[in-house]
Amino acid sequence: MAQTATKNAASEVDPSRWIVVDDATKVYTTRTGEKVQALTEVSLTVQRGEFVSLVGPSGCGKTTLLKILAGLIPHSSGSVSIAGKTVKGPMRETGLVFQAPTLLPWRTILENVMLPVEVQRLDRSVYRKRAMDLLEMVGLDGFEKKYPSELSGGMQQRAGICRALVSDPEVLLMDEPFGALDAMTREYMNVELLKIWKESGKTIVFVTHSIPEAVFLSDRVVVMSPRPGKIEEILDDDLPRPRALQMMNSPEAGVYTSRIRTYFNAEGAID
Repeated sequence: MAQTATKNAASEVDPSRWIVVDDATKVYTTRTGEKVQALTEVSLTVQRGEFVSLVGPSGCGKTTLLKILAGLIPHSSGSVSIAGKTVKGPMRETGLVFQAPTLLPWRTILENVMLPVEVQRLDRSVYRKRAMDLLEMVGLDGFEKKYPSELSGGMQQRAGICRALVSDPEVLLMDEPFGALDAMTREYMNVELLKIWKESGKTIVFVTHSIPEAVFLSDRVVVMSPRPGKIEEILDDDLPRPRALQMMNSPEAGVYTSRIRTYFNAEGAID
């Protein structure tokens, strides 16, 4: 009943304002009492079903903004809402994929995927079928009884994505999920992620240091400044969909990549 009520409430929210960040700032206090401003006056609106990437130099606040959206840390001022609800802590509306898959080594792949179901005390019989469907969708059917050590890095990350999706969140937040993978596996995972996004219809906010990756994946790319992080520009990415991997190196994609790079080259920063 709670899940149904959540879905009904979500259906009444303006889909063009699915995620709303309004003038948000974040100030950390160090152990010595020093104030460090990570984000300043960040405003962003994300549509339902949109794929938005955040790019910027290290330390610009990309992951901080993602953690605020996930409800893992509070913002210092401004407002943040998802699906019409003010973000005050972790929400069922969001699923989070980390830089590393962080699978529990003593649990099978299916048991790892089912972890959010256990934590949220959802109906295991209902969500076990969803977990199996997700594993099939990402090409891991037949691996549900394997342990993480028996899977490659890319397969583990796909299992991590299934774990984030199993409770059927409205928004998928991804913090550099492919950064630790080799180049070929990373490209494969980019294509797989677009398939997952298309089939699931989820809203995705994706943090990456790779400008070409952001351009290849996204509907819009949010370019952030060095700390204190603020939004320099939001680029509409009009590359046609569906997108094949060779599009990443196309002249059309190069135009977007070159434009984004100008922000960081001017600061002496690299992605």
